[in-house]
Amino acid sequence: MGNAKLLSTIHQQLIVSCQALEDEPLHGANIMAKMAEAAKVGGAKAIRCNSVIDAAAIKKQTNLPIIAIIKRDYQDSEIYITPTIKEIKELLTINPDVIALDATKRSRPNGETLNDLVQYIHQNSDTLVMGDIATLEDAAYAMTCGVDILSSTLSGYTKETEHKQGPDFELVEKLSHTYDIPVIAEGKIHTSADARKMLDLGAWAVVVGSAITRPQLITESFVSAMKEKELS
Repeated sequence: MGNAKLLSTIHQQLIVSCQALEDEPLHGANIMAKMAEAAKVGGAKAIRCNSVIDAAAIKKQTNLPIIAIIKRDYQDSEIYITPTIKEIKELLTINPDVIALDATKRSRPNGETLNDLVQYIHQNSDTLVMGDIATLEDAAYAMTCGVDILSSTLSGYTKETEHKQGPDFELVEKLSHTYDIPVIAEGKIHTSADARKMLDLGAWAVVVGSAITRPQLITESFVSAMKEKELS
């Protein structure tokens, strides 16, 4: 899928994040592929997923555009979403439509830089680069490195933003009015009203994950709410 067609396909649409880590009940490429198929039936226009094996299975199952990442921990960095060129090379073997990576200003493993990764992707593929950021400062930095898409994914998940409890509407609105490239709203979007508000604020598209594809967390929210009622 060409870049222009991809961006047109996801414009004002829902992207579903289908991820399950090794310690989660639904972990497994076949399960994630079925989850992605269910999201497609429901109207999702693209899938965000973790790992080469999951991305390949989802792409085969759904034929939807793929936003691929690899989550991997390194001892010398807090960054774990597509941290190094090693992960980039792995993902490029399946030719994803988009590779998303941590685009915060934090130090990367092995002394690599965000610019290194973005330029490697651009020079070796037609894959678009999504920069997952947490702050306006991160966004400015990501733009200097040449990302094609900005995403609010990491707001609430860095030291500077850990005080933020819900969707970062303010960040998405500011990004959408500051930059000409697409801004994807992602992170702590739990309701359809949240998603609609993000579009109204200028988001190009919206990514929803846990509220759709992590049943253990959905169940937990119901149980927690019921306990609060019992205590009241």
